[in-house]
Amino acid sequence: MPYFAAVFARTEQGWLGTETELAEAEGIDDVADVMREVAMETTGDPVLLLLEEDDQWFAVIRMDDQDEPRVFVSDSAAGLTSDLAGLLSQSVGETPLDGDASGDADLLDDLGVDAKRLLELSERALPGDALLTVAEQTGFAEEFDRLRD
Repeated sequence: MPYFAAVFARTEQGWLGTETELAEAEGIDDVADVMREVAMETTGDPVLLLLEEDDQWFAVIRMDDQDEPRVFVSDSAAGLTSDLAGLLSQSVGETPLDGDASGDADLLDDLGVDAKRLLELSERALPGDALLTVAEQTGFAEEFDRLRD
């Protein structure tokens, strides 16, 4: 299944986005390593990874400092058909927050996307549109659009 994954981190000039490959990731630690590589060239906090697969589900992963990654997956059942979703679902457990979503819905609260909004996006928006909304509300829509084109 085709997927889009990009890491966004702050610089002194604003957000920097880099499209990334996750095909070789075997666990959340590998995903965190990819995020740290991008963060090394930035002011570092926070670092976000936005992921969407085959317009079926999306995920947002956040890292601050050297903390463990925080993960939100829009569809906890996606792990049954997607290796990437399965990898992320292992890190958040199988307990849905509301409907099919799982993980930390509060991970973007301080960036302008509260838990209620993120859950709404997971229920009502196409995954690509949901990630665009996240990018707009957190301030890196131009970088997101540049990478999606």
